[in-house]
Amino acid sequence: MQKPAKFWEKSSGEDVKCVLCPRECNISPENVGYCRARKNIEGELYTLVYGESTSANPDPIEKKPLYHFYPGSRVFSMSTAGCNFECKHCQNWNLSQASVEEIDTEFIEPEEAIERTKKTNCQGIAYTYGEPVIWFEYALDVAKLASEEGLYNVFVTNGYMNLDGWKELKPYLDAMNVDVKAFSDKFYKTICGGASVKPVLETCEWAVDNGIHLEITNLIIPEENDSPEEIRKLCQWIAQDLHPRVPIHFSRFRPMYKMVDKSSTPVSALERALEIAKDEGLEHIYVGNVPGHEADNTYCPECGELLITRHGFSVAKYNLKDHQCPSCGAEINVIGEYKPSSSRFPF
Repeated sequence: MQKPAKFWEKSSGEDVKCVLCPRECNISPENVGYCRARKNIEGELYTLVYGESTSANPDPIEKKPLYHFYPGSRVFSMSTAGCNFECKHCQNWNLSQASVEEIDTEFIEPEEAIERTKKTNCQGIAYTYGEPVIWFEYALDVAKLASEEGLYNVFVTNGYMNLDGWKELKPYLDAMNVDVKAFSDKFYKTICGGASVKPVLETCEWAVDNGIHLEITNLIIPEENDSPEEIRKLCQWIAQDLHPRVPIHFSRFRPMYKMVDKSSTPVSALERALEIAKDEGLEHIYVGNVPGHEADNTYCPECGELLITRHGFSVAKYNLKDHQCPSCGAEINVIGEYKPSSSRFPF
């Protein structure tokens, strides 16, 4: 559905400049921006993806992954087509590198999104799978309604949005998982389609400064972003510029899209990253895409007590009491209460 877009300005002649994300595309009439989701129509910028959903289903919150936010809860997950990145390893490339004209979508009014969330016994909504930044106008409208209904809002994002967008979303945004793909501009330029790491880091810093629950995912790709030096710099930035309690998920790469010639990440590389993160004082470190790994669980950073046991995307055991370690009393960075009845999920 076409709808007037936010965050743009007039350029020369009938051209417009989109200022939603740091690409700040200059778009001539009848053309779209890099993301394929925003179009210049007669000198005005429109979103083409308002309400156009490629997926709308309940998920466990742990799938996002968010391990410290309403553990065990169900979240209604929605996505659209297009992206402001072109990652060579994208696992959802058939959606992210397509326009709404090229794939099937279902139009869902904001009010219907809220109703579906309630009917599926979800406690909130996740804007996920594709890049929610390019769905800004719709996500904002849905998030406002969700907030009014006592539902939480979660962005699973590459973090590539200018701060004015985050500021408008702030009253309704409860949590984010930001994919910090690497700690170097070289990776972002060569692997992500000419992007930059700086705006992503600024998004994370903004989230912490503004009380938005933040977790970070770092997909480790062999010979691309797996050097101990780069991982250490990432961990130092989290510890010093964010907070040691911000959870990080080191995730295992599997060959996808334009990187099918790569091998999967050795588990040893993920465990090396885990040890580096511990050395730098990070409190909650996870290894993702390795079923059954002990680093999929949550431990007390003070005494090492096992606090949350996970099997897949389910919470098998929850051992926190009033967000405190039952052994030493340390305060644990977990938002929201765990409800055992909602932790069972058919995955």
